Amino acid sequence: MASVRPSALRVQPRFWLLARPLQPTAFSRLTTLITTSVSPIATTSPTSRRSSSECRYMHLDEEILKENPNMCAYMASSLDARQDMVVMEVPKLGKEAAAKAIKEWGQPKSKITHLVFCTTSGVDMPGADYQLTKLLGLRPSVKRLMMYQQGCFAGGTVLRLAKDLAENNAGARALFGDGAAAVIIGADPDTLIERPLFQLVSAAQTILPDSDGAIDGHLREVGLTFHLLKDVPGLISKNIEKSLVEAFSPIGISDWNSLYWIAHPGGPAILDQVEAKLGL
Repeated sequence: MASVRPSALRVQPRFWLLARPLQPTAFSRLTTLITTSVSPIATTSPTSRRSSSECRYMHLDEEILKENPNMCAYMASSLDARQDMVVMEVPKLGKEAAAKAIKEWGQPKSKITHLVFCTTSGVDMPGADYQLTKLLGLRPSVKRLMMYQQGCFAGGTVLRLAKDLAENNAGARALFGDGAAAVIIGADPDTLIERPLFQLVSAAQTILPDSDGAIDGHLREVGLTFHLLKDVPGLISKNIEKSLVEAFSPIGISDWNSLYWIAHPGGPAILDQVEAKLGL
C-alpha cells in the first residue's frame, strides 16, 4: 500500500511518480490496473537493447503491414491508414482496462460520475471518450473529458485532473483512462463497500527553463513524428531537485532516498543522471 505523491515535470514531457506508505486517513479511492496490450507483436531489436527495454508491444502484424506498405516506407504518407486503425482500436483497448478497474472497484458502473480519457493515438469526433462511454454502457449523462497529444506526461496530467474533479465534486467517482491503464478515483471513500488502495496527496507539473524544442511531436501525413534533443537527460537532472523541493517541502520530506520511485523516463540515460544528481 502506498500513498501516491506525484510531481509531473515537463521538459516538455516527463512524469515522476513518488510514493510513501499509506496513512490511515486515506481520502482518495484509486483502484489500479496497468496493462493489456492490443496485440501480437513483441519486438526485440538493437534499439530496444540499447534502451534497456526487454521488448516493445505493437498492434501491427505482418498482415496489416502487407495491406499498408506505406507504413513501412520512410516518410511515406500513411496517416489515413493509421488513423483508421487507432480510432477503432484505442477505445477497445480502453474498455479492456476500464472494465477490469470497475470490477476491482466492486461498485455498479452507474456510480461513475466522470470519465477522463487521454491518448496520443488517433484524433476523431466524437472522441474516444464518447466511444468508451458506449462500449462500457456508462450513463449517457456521465461527465466526460477527452485529452489528446499529451505525450509522456499524460498519465500525471490526467491523474491530477481526476483528483481535482473527485475532491471538488461531492460523491464523485472519476474513471481515468490513459492508453491501457485505468483507475477509479474518488474522495471520502465509503469504507464499508470500498477499499482505498492509494492516497493521491498532491500532483503538479512545471515547465523547465531552456527546454523549448527539447521534445516535440508533430502530426504529419506520415503519422505522428517525434523529435528529441540529446540533452533531454541533462535538462531533467539539472532541474529535478528544484522540482522535488517545491513538491515535497509542504509535507516535510527532503530525503529523496526515503521515497519509493516509479519513473516514466523514456530511456536509461535519464534514470542514470537523476540517480547521480540526487545521490540515490
